[in-house]
Amino acid sequence: MGAEKKAKGPITGMEAGLSVCHECRKVVPVHGENSQVRCPRCGSSMHFRKPESVTKSWALIITSLILLFPANFLPIMKVDYMGAAQYSTIMDGILYFFKEGSYGIGVVILVASVLVPVFKIVGIMMILLSIHFDIKSWLEHKTLMFRFIKFIGRWSMLDIFVIALLTGLVDFGFLSSIAAAPAAPFFCGVVISTMLAAEVFDTRLIWDAGGGKEDGEVDAGGSMDGQDDLDSGL
Repeated sequence: MGAEKKAKGPITGMEAGLSVCHECRKVVPVHGENSQVRCPRCGSSMHFRKPESVTKSWALIITSLILLFPANFLPIMKVDYMGAAQYSTIMDGILYFFKEGSYGIGVVILVASVLVPVFKIVGIMMILLSIHFDIKSWLEHKTLMFRFIKFIGRWSMLDIFVIALLTGLVDFGFLSSIAAAPAAPFFCGVVISTMLAAEVFDTRLIWDAGGGKEDGEVDAGGSMDGQDDLDSGL
């Protein structure tokens, strides 16, 4: 009997009937997903996993993908100089800084405004597809990638911050002024949608899809150590 328990390895919190409150992080015993248990500390409804996490993430990430095209192809900034209006897209601004020799600024805007949103959308879609097709490999790498996506999400609003700053600083009436153009709300929509998609997604679903361990990994008591990642616990 003891040998069987050792070979089976550690169990997850869900298998043990324990759930973490998504609001205050208190661990509460829950007997079944539909038991209607509430957290004794904050009163929130208890769930083993965030309800409709994958569906909500798909809806938000598809929304951000749709908004990405007008955000990049429509003008994002309008400059009025002596009564003449000039519009520029994100790529226009990047090319301008490269032509002027300001490579550092150009690279920062390219990364923050183009590469980061694309990386976030592609990364979350890859994770969601791996869950859908029950891919059991690279579980730890996908978890780390998701954490990185959440970390860099805060820097995606760099373009909007620069435009807002210039709008307040460069306002000389008829002589010169700067204002946001039609692409600005679309760009905000991309950033907000990707951030919300990351927030509603439950990383433990990555490990649920893989059965709590990667392909080729042996449970505790075998020849290889079992994974003991925090995201695969409760």
